[in-house]
Amino acid sequence: MNKKFLYAFGIISLLAIGKTNAQQPSYLELLKQQPHWVDSVFNRLSTKQKIAQLFFVRAHTNLSKAYQDSVGKVIRKEKLGGVVFFQGGPVRQAVLTNKYQKKSKVPLLIASDGEWGLGMRLDSTISYPYQMALGAVQNKELLFKMGLEVAKDFKRIGMHMNLAPDVDVNNNAKNPVINFRSFGENKYNVAEKSAAYLEGMQEGGLLVSIKHFPGHGDTDVDSHYDLPQLKFTKERLDTLELYPFKELIKKGAAGVMIAHMNIPSLDATPNMPSTLSKPIVTDLLKNELGFKGLIISDAMDMKGVTKFFKDGEAEVMGLIAGNDILELAHDTKTAIKKVKQAIKDERISMERIDESVKKVLTAKYWAGLNVKPHTDEENIFEEVNRPESQALVQQLADASMTLLKSRDGLANLTPKKRTVIINVGTDKATTFQNEITAIYKNSLSFNVDKNANAEAITAIIKQIKDDDQIVLAIVDTRSRPGNNIPLGKDAKDLITTLSARNAVVAFFANPYNLAKLPGIEMARSIVVAYQKEDFMQKAAAAVFAKKLVPTGKLPVTVNGFFKYGDGL
Repeated sequence: MNKKFLYAFGIISLLAIGKTNAQQPSYLELLKQQPHWVDSVFNRLSTKQKIAQLFFVRAHTNLSKAYQDSVGKVIRKEKLGGVVFFQGGPVRQAVLTNKYQKKSKVPLLIASDGEWGLGMRLDSTISYPYQMALGAVQNKELLFKMGLEVAKDFKRIGMHMNLAPDVDVNNNAKNPVINFRSFGENKYNVAEKSAAYLEGMQEGGLLVSIKHFPGHGDTDVDSHYDLPQLKFTKERLDTLELYPFKELIKKGAAGVMIAHMNIPSLDATPNMPSTLSKPIVTDLLKNELGFKGLIISDAMDMKGVTKFFKDGEAEVMGLIAGNDILELAHDTKTAIKKVKQAIKDERISMERIDESVKKVLTAKYWAGLNVKPHTDEENIFEEVNRPESQALVQQLADASMTLLKSRDGLANLTPKKRTVIINVGTDKATTFQNEITAIYKNSLSFNVDKNANAEAITAIIKQIKDDDQIVLAIVDTRSRPGNNIPLGKDAKDLITTLSARNAVVAFFANPYNLAKLPGIEMARSIVVAYQKEDFMQKAAAAVFAKKLVPTGKLPVTVNGFFKYGDGL
């Protein structure tokens, strides 16, 4: 190579790097610039192809080849705009993404729900702590770093958009669908923590979608199965539910996902989901709040929509309302036909469709899809399980540890005394138990199954002496740490008994469950560790070993004993 070529190559390389790092214009800035590539693609699309750009289909890599091929057939025949991946594995997904991209003349925008990283959907990948635990973390910089790492993972397997973070204010402890997915009940804390996570992802070159507009935190109905109704005034919504959305819109959020909720104070139409409501999507989000970015529907196959609107009508109404991307239509082919007919019937203008198509194409350009995409299929496992990411997971877990009641319980624990270590909720030894047994060597360990009977529990209590120090670990073994921890009456009675005997508690469960355990407030100290995963168990063990000072603050109010902001 001659020097002139090397110099020119260096300039080109620097320009290419600049396109993929934080120095490139934001997605919102790019929308104002109208890139030539966007116009060149747009001008080649037929009406049907423009409509198809607004539809994103569901994909899995843990289902049969026949299913995967059927998705590929829909992508090729209908010329869809994008794919939302669900369960599977990272290598399989990268391979399938390459196959799907080859079937599409206009590159596909690839998205997934990754509220706690790739591990939310994919096996053998990293899961960061749930947002409820992150709501306890006081160091926002850690959440920004998490956003950067999540962006690396998504991009490594060929994805361009994370349908996250969840910015719902979970001010209803009975919420069955948001709950531990929220940063908590305080709107300021939710806005602050979600902004740090969002800014990390966007700086890492990932499109995001804050959700679920205008706020799904105060519901007791899951919109996957029915249509929730919010009966609050617009003033209440404006001052509480909408606050994080307004703050993150100011900070340049690229996308907003619309929830399926019926909100009479914003749209009095009976049974109208917010997703299909022009007063909510266009009048409130676009006009009143000034949002210019991508507007994405929640899944259109959820009962919150399909209960009252079927056979493609929901998709027509979703576009009329102002959505740019329609996720997971029940029947994409029928829906596209219905939208095309709605244009002919002048229910929706071509200008309205064109606006959304250009926003989607600009998102593709921002994500680098103006160059034919191909994902390297080698070394994926190693490259989405980086040591620095694993270390960050542990840092976040450490920073979430929340000490309630008193410091004395922990301070007074000593390896010199006999220690009784009891797990309640599992009949197997845990990482926490193994770690602290190595410290408190003069110890007895017991594992109490969630359905243990009174006879088994009485036998354990008989072995505890009056001067023993008691470490009680309460473990929710479910894959998702929701409410109603599955403990039988006898197991709960054991918790009450041991709490009254000054036990020091490690709580590996959603903090809302503290309210369901009578007498636990009598425990000497309680370390809230939020979930069962090993990184939380190691963090709690470090607290009990007095190697880690807990700095977390409770992100929700549980009851009169345990309130938002508590943490010693």
